[in-house]
Amino acid sequence: MRTIAVAHLKGGTGKTATCHALGTVLAGERGRQVLLVDCDPQASLTGACGVRDTEGVSLAEALNGAGPDALELLLYRIILRIEPGMDLLPADIALARTEQLLLATPKRTLVLRDALRMLGAKYDVAVLDCPANLGLLTTNALAAADAVLIPTTPNVLDLRALKLFLVSLEETKSQYNPRLETLGIVVTFFDRRLNHHRRILEAMHSLGLPVLDVVIGRTVRIAEASAENQSIVQYAPRHRQADAYRQLADVVDQWLGKPVQRHRRLGELLREDWSPAATE
Repeated sequence: MRTIAVAHLKGGTGKTATCHALGTVLAGERGRQVLLVDCDPQASLTGACGVRDTEGVSLAEALNGAGPDALELLLYRIILRIEPGMDLLPADIALARTEQLLLATPKRTLVLRDALRMLGAKYDVAVLDCPANLGLLTTNALAAADAVLIPTTPNVLDLRALKLFLVSLEETKSQYNPRLETLGIVVTFFDRRLNHHRRILEAMHSLGLPVLDVVIGRTVRIAEASAENQSIVQYAPRHRQADAYRQLADVVDQWLGKPVQRHRRLGELLREDWSPAATE
């Protein structure tokens, strides 16, 4: 099993919608065995999948220090089948308390990695929905992942947050997970009619960032789909944004089949001036 962390330190960038839609395409249209992992105490992905009652049966319990034999049985009791080929390891507000308890745990950044390794033979890919912060749950997800996918919106504040996140990503790689790859940055909520959206996207390309060619546009259909406990791929399969997520799944399929294309070293990029004016 290969693992993708969908992460950014900023909220509102479409991480949950991206996880849900990506899982739906990979499982429902590509025939892969997919595990969605909700690492966020807010449990947005869990709710989007239609799961409501997770008290006592969530990722929180899996991270609370059960021994290897007990943990494997616990994981299979917690994991839920959402769609054919797609399972969910749900979250619960108890994860917030678990994150605090992990601070006193040896190898506290590797607990999730060790848990997911027990499931490796069952799934082709795990997709991890991370909290919008740089806390221990996010660090656990990045330490467990083979690659990170970074959804970001095309705004100046998001560009600044992106640089902070990439700095943190380099630190995580050096300390906990040297094999972690950057699958790419996917721009979300993009509106071609807005000058500043186009300008920020151009700036990101000019900086040499690993921006994917896939762009997820702004649409109310994604929120409507979530309200119906569906991804946009299920809710509006012919919508252009559903097709955009299929293009993103193409990127993942290629990555699963062979190594991703290498981009410029992030360390070089982080030393540059990221202001939009600097790229004009």
